[in-house]
Amino acid sequence: MRLPQNALAVVFALLFGVFAHAANQASCTFTTFTAPAGYSFAMVNGISDDNTVVGQLEEKSSGTSVAFSRSAGGKYTIFQSPNSDFTWFSRRNLSGVNVGSYLDNKVPAHVHGFAQSAAAGSVEVNYPKATNSWLSGINGSGIVVGSFNKGTAYKGFRLANGVYKVIAFAGAPSTTPQAINDHGVVVGTYSDGTISHGFIWQNGAFTTVDAANARYGTQLTDVNASGVIVGNRLSADRAFGFIYNNKAFANIVYAGAKNATAGGINKNGVISGQIYFSATNTLGYTAVCK
Repeated sequence: MRLPQNALAVVFALLFGVFAHAANQASCTFTTFTAPAGYSFAMVNGISDDNTVVGQLEEKSSGTSVAFSRSAGGKYTIFQSPNSDFTWFSRRNLSGVNVGSYLDNKVPAHVHGFAQSAAAGSVEVNYPKATNSWLSGINGSGIVVGSFNKGTAYKGFRLANGVYKVIAFAGAPSTTPQAINDHGVVVGTYSDGTISHGFIWQNGAFTTVDAANARYGTQLTDVNASGVIVGNRLSADRAFGFIYNNKAFANIVYAGAKNATAGGINKNGVISGQIYFSATNTLGYTAVCK
């Protein structure tokens, strides 16, 4: 079973505040890696400042989906939330704290956010009285962002020092923050049920970011301390990664592949993501791009 990371993120276009530009191709040096034996990649998401990559693996024999971290040296650590067959990590900070979500196996099933580390174990993070909660991003100070739903409304949140702040794009039924950098800048996606648009949220104000030729919308997945953003342009059943810096887009292209997605970027500008040769033939990657 596989669920898109941003399955809830589909959104409408505003007539103002939108950046949409044609893109050049970035010049990237890739380092690729395979899933561990017995698994395939479901998602390759964020990358910490020590180049540890996190995401989700699918066990080939059972179909169970588990979270993973992969060190810069190639060591995999697998984590599965108790009473769940569907767990994933979204981001990780330099302190080794992973944030992610899991689907419980109750009836009816619900999604829960969590923070996990080798030192502290796993702690659930659920927005108060929400039906479902997702945890998507964490910065160096331990401030996290995520999203939740109550009924049909999906909104984002920031959690700092035990205090929740709702992040909701005006008029949009779905707002899904994906990452927060060390300056408190949040990126993500908002939706209206038609297409998706990326957003930057800073000091309480939204800026919409649209990639050119994104027929089904734009996702912003991460932002580093320098303000460099990565995301994906959605087209048909594929996603195409890009870098967004100084209001300019640069596409992430791996020669010979059908597409490459962008999941994260760290303070050193190292990008993480997934390369697709086919639906069942993929690699993880890290890349340095110019």
